[in-house]
Amino acid sequence: MGLSNSASKVFGVIAKYKFPKIIQKNINKAYVNAFHIDMSEFKPLEEYESLNALFTRSLLNERELEEAFISPSDGKILELGSSFQNDFKENLAFSIKGSSYSIEELLKNSAKKEELENGIDYANIYLSPKDYHHYHAPCDMQILSATYVSGALFSVSETKLAKIINLYTRNERVILKCLIEGKFILWMVFVGALNVGKMHFTFDTSIQTNAANFDFTHTYEDLFVKKGQRLGNFELGSTIVLIAQKGHLKWSKNTYEPVWFAKKIADFV
Repeated sequence: MGLSNSASKVFGVIAKYKFPKIIQKNINKAYVNAFHIDMSEFKPLEEYESLNALFTRSLLNERELEEAFISPSDGKILELGSSFQNDFKENLAFSIKGSSYSIEELLKNSAKKEELENGIDYANIYLSPKDYHHYHAPCDMQILSATYVSGALFSVSETKLAKIINLYTRNERVILKCLIEGKFILWMVFVGALNVGKMHFTFDTSIQTNAANFDFTHTYEDLFVKKGQRLGNFELGSTIVLIAQKGHLKWSKNTYEPVWFAKKIADFV
């Protein structure tokens, strides 16, 4: 693990530190003001006993789920579309305009070659420091496996995506392989980032990120989750890459549009 991973660990320790109440209130207020966070769906900022508690805040009330395929989180779509191939017949996707990455490399051992041979549809959702950091099931689905891939913790900001080649494939990530309606496979890729030392998953608390330097895969029997069910959370902001076998989802959003958990982002084909 590199310097970025160590820095994220240090930041994680500081973020979890509980300062005296009046100091913590001022820290929280400064953070909320700096990132223009809308706190209308959450507890008042003075009720969070650490920055980490503020980062990982939960909704006070459940949101009403819209029809079809919903966003798993709040954030902004940096890029979406269908894969294309290079001279080596690799499936490529864009992280942002002009910067591509290999789908095969991103998914590692979570995908078989034949599962990708007809192409994929993808969307990259960036969660900034101001966003709600929990993630949820975008539809009813069966989780087949979770693959942990060790890696760096580069920032996933638009500036870094433009500068660092194949950034998503170089960062630490957890990949959920899911079966949708018994018809097609959806991969949900949770990409770690600078200061995101941890990703948590409610259905498997043994998955520890920014902790191991070896890859592993957990497989599950009869693990079904309902649309809108909470799957876990980031600590601070990061990216979720949605990858579906081609031809089953039709995106209803465009690049650089904001998205919100519970709001529709695609129709089923």
